[in-house]
Amino acid sequence: MTAITVGVRQNGVTAMHDATECGVWGGLYEIARASCTGMAVDRDAIPLAPAAARLCARFGIDPYAAISEGTLIITAGPDSVPAILARLAAKGIAAAVIGEVTEKARGIKVTESGRQRELAHPVTDPFWPAFAAAMEREKASGI
Repeated sequence: MTAITVGVRQNGVTAMHDATECGVWGGLYEIARASCTGMAVDRDAIPLAPAAARLCARFGIDPYAAISEGTLIITAGPDSVPAILARLAAKGIAAAVIGEVTEKARGIKVTESGRQRELAHPVTDPFWPAFAAAMEREKASGI
């Protein structure tokens, strides 16, 4: 165990996972499965940069299933959350509470616009099919 790992655990962090492949949805799903837990997630609480939202809308990509390089998902004990958010903010790192870890039997649920659904792993990052389709459109139009 490294000094960094000991430090974050002492400060209440229970898990960390990047959201690179298959984005936030993939990362949350993988954390829940690896920790044998469920999750209750509020999609509307997940920060989304306006430029990323526009780009994903342009290509018909779910921004929460797409590669989210640079995004770190952290789980922590409830009592530790305010201090973790304060530490991140002090470093200029945007962070938000997007849900809670629940019992495995409750499943992995996402609430979107007031409607709840089961979260499935995206399996494939939507960037590549979207970019391939764009390239085919350009090729067909002679660009």
